Parts: sequence; C-alpha cells; structure tokens
Amino acid sequence: MSATAKKRAPLPDDIRAAKGRTPLVSLTAYTTPMAQMMDEHCDFVLVGDSVGMVLHGLPSTLGVTMEMMILHGQAVARGLTSAMMVIDMPFGSYEESREQAFRNAARLMAETGAGAVKLEGGVEMAETIAFLVARGIPVMAHIGLTPQSINTIGGYKVQGRGEARDTALADADAVAAAGAFAVVLEKVPESLADEITARVPIPTIGIGASATCDGQILVVDDMLGLFTAFKAKFVKRYAHLGEDGAAAIAAYAADVRAREFPAAEHVFADEAPK
Repeated sequence: MSATAKKRAPLPDDIRAAKGRTPLVSLTAYTTPMAQMMDEHCDFVLVGDSVGMVLHGLPSTLGVTMEMMILHGQAVARGLTSAMMVIDMPFGSYEESREQAFRNAARLMAETGAGAVKLEGGVEMAETIAFLVARGIPVMAHIGLTPQSINTIGGYKVQGRGEARDTALADADAVAAAGAFAVVLEKVPESLADEITARVPIPTIGIGASATCDGQILVVDDMLGLFTAFKAKFVKRYAHLGEDGAAAIAAYAADVRAREFPAAEHVFADEAPK
C-alpha cells in the first residue's frame, strides 16, 4: 500500500494482506491537526493510550480513561481520510471479562469511527481476542513490553530475553490463532522479532523490535521531539520541535516585555485601507 495509490482508508483485511510486502507505516495521533499531517503518509494511525503521558502529563498509561480515548479518537477521526484509525483500549476496560471487553470495544468504535481496537496481552488475552473478532470487532494485538503491565513486569524493560523467549513466541502464536489481524512487538530483542515475523501469518508492527518487521510505529511526539521527558533507545528524532517551541516562546516573551510585539504590522488603523 503506497501513499499515492490510496483511494480509501485501508480495512483490517488490507493491513493483514500487507504481510511480507512494503512495510506498513504508522504513528500515534491524538489531535486533528496532527492526524491531518500524517494522513497521506501512514497506512494506519493509532490513537494510543500514550496520550496520557505525552499530552496529559500522567506518569504512565494506567490513568487513561475511556472518556479520554473517545475524546481524542473523535479528534483524530476528523483529520483522517486515507489512513485507517486504530484505537487503544485503556487499562481496566477489557481485562475483567470477554463481555466487558466487547462492551467497551463496541463503544470505542461506535463513538469514534475507529476501524479497529488494540489491546495488550498474549496467551492470557487470546480468548478475549477471539470473542471480539467473532462479534465483528477487528483486533490488533500488542505483546512484548506491554506498558499497562509495568507494575507486574518490572518497568519498561526489554522483554523476551533468555527463558522468556518461549513465552513471547507462545504469545505471538496465540494472538494470531485467535484472529488478530496484526500484532505490535514492543521492545523485544531483534532476533526474537525476526523469528516472530517469520513465524506468524499476520503483520508484525515493530517499536523497538527489528527492521524486518512488517511495519513500524512510533509515538509521534517522540519522533518529532515534542516529548522530551526521556528518549527511548528505539526512538529516532526526526525533528526537535520541543526545543524549537521553547525557544520561540522565550523570544515571544522577550518581545512582549520589550514592547517590540505587537509591531505596526500587527495592529489595526482607525479606518480600513481602501
């Protein structure tokens, strides 16, 4: 799927069919203007629960609510015409039961227009994924580092090393067999990502994984340099907008205090020019 060839937003089956082809491109988005900027370049855009950290100042994704996801999902949907929108299910909205997951996934899709939901977990979530898929809700899976589980996995550490490799492989097999149309691999060893990509019949979307994955995703605020609290090893800064913004604000403040802004070209005369 190339940006120039798109005539409509891809469907989950289109994403699935991209397995082994030109790598899929994805970024997170939380606002209409950002969605508009990435629409023609991305195959799918993720309304990620990372919004809690990058826009709301939360220490993790655990405090993100359904209402927050719906609000930002609606904003992103207004900016997309050619990229598919996937939306994260926030912590606590799907783990309790298959029925709870269905109710909340259906609400997210109905109120935002998302084409699919994403949820975290492998073997333990396979039954839920199958339940959702059987009822018309496309699911993107997410294994490896699962940020909603940082309190049980010991923080933001690489997952799948040593004996944990078999667990990651089992997770990948389980979500694919359950009917997920793609799976995000986050912060896993490169060789493990390569093995999973060759092993499962659905596209793998890497974030801190491997260039051989079937696609890549980054948090847009990370790659643009807007989020500067920390920089993960797997992030490449394509711009430094946070630094540029801070410098611009400082220059504006200096101009105001020096009465250099507004200047003559920024104010209005008593009469309109003829």
